[in-house]
Amino acid sequence: MEKGILYLVATPIGNLEDITLRALNVLKEVDIILAEDTRKTLKLLNHFEISKKLISFYRHNEGVKLDYVISLLEEGKNLALVSDAGTPGISDPGEDLVKACIDNKIQIVPIPGAVAFIQGLICSGFDTTRFVFEGFLPMNKRGRRERLASLKEETRTMIFYEAPHKLKYTVDDLLDAFGDDRKVVFARELTKIHEEYLRMTLKEAKAYYEEKEIKGEFVVLVEGKTIDEKANISQESIEDLMKKYLSEGLDKKDAMKKVAKEKGITKSEVYKHLL
Repeated sequence: MEKGILYLVATPIGNLEDITLRALNVLKEVDIILAEDTRKTLKLLNHFEISKKLISFYRHNEGVKLDYVISLLEEGKNLALVSDAGTPGISDPGEDLVKACIDNKIQIVPIPGAVAFIQGLICSGFDTTRFVFEGFLPMNKRGRRERLASLKEETRTMIFYEAPHKLKYTVDDLLDAFGDDRKVVFARELTKIHEEYLRMTLKEAKAYYEEKEIKGEFVVLVEGKTIDEKANISQESIEDLMKKYLSEGLDKKDAMKKVAKEKGITKSEVYKHLL
């Protein structure tokens, strides 16, 4: 028996007119549609007058559903995978299904369309030739800080996804990691009625969002470390800076923290150097 095909179908991230003709044809022709949220996908299908069987396939049930979905494909069923918005496989469980299909020699066909972080990037005004997509930061505070610390010397444009209820915390963490003057763009509600791009420094962002009610999904773009920033790093040696701050009355821990910030390195790197 010939195996079925898994189609990865990109859907609009806001404006329904952004769906492609090819995507509509595939959604009409497949046997079953796998949806991150069947209610949201049903609204899309109803808008385009498509009637099709839906199966929920999302982050917390993928382990249970994975074998079942593979069995459908093995039986010759053609399936379409869609996320709530945008391209499946980007920050959603589609990645694991793709790996399972590869392991089982099942054909995978991408149906291109909207990707939120790409739309944010091309309108950001930052470097688009080299960039790094970080998606959602870790949930726990330590994990977030460790991830951002690893990006401290990153010169490429950095792109993050963030939910409205966590944006203020993310701004605080970005400020700690990259400093007051680093440029940032907040791309909100892309392709929707209230689409906007806010361009500012991280210090300005902290003040702006302090009292503001935050709504909508965000793509946050942070400019990479520039040559000017590197040139501004103190030319004094680590040892001299440590002596300076210790003589000013700081304890060793705080002195190392200030040296690390001034040199643009981590505290552990300062410690290793002093050893």
